[in-house]
Amino acid sequence: MIDHISIAVSDLQRSARFYERVLAPLGMTLLVERPRTVGFGKRYPEFWLNLRDAVAPAADPGAHIALRAPSHDAVNAFHRLALENGGTDDGAPGDRKGEMTIYYGAFVRDVDGNKIEAVTFPRKD
Repeated sequence: MIDHISIAVSDLQRSARFYERVLAPLGMTLLVERPRTVGFGKRYPEFWLNLRDAVAPAADPGAHIALRAPSHDAVNAFHRLALENGGTDDGAPGDRKGEMTIYYGAFVRDVDGNKIEAVTFPRKD
């Protein structure tokens, strides 16, 4: 199981503002602020932004990070807020066929081109 993940950003303050809004529907808030890094999470920092001065935004830096959402509504809000705050659409909210199940997800690119997904899975009763 992964404990936490970090991504590189070219402008820490801009990215922190973006993720404060986008991660809120997923239940994540800004928990740690340092001069060159900030951490978001539910109870402890799980998702870190690290300032990399030499890194320029790229159309596709190669990473894909999926974050668990509590509901379809949260996935929809994540996607909408990302687009309203400078992100770009990389897959509108909808049902998708995964390896093991159908899931509901949405994909965005943040302001540095990082591919971020919000995903929720059907309940198994």
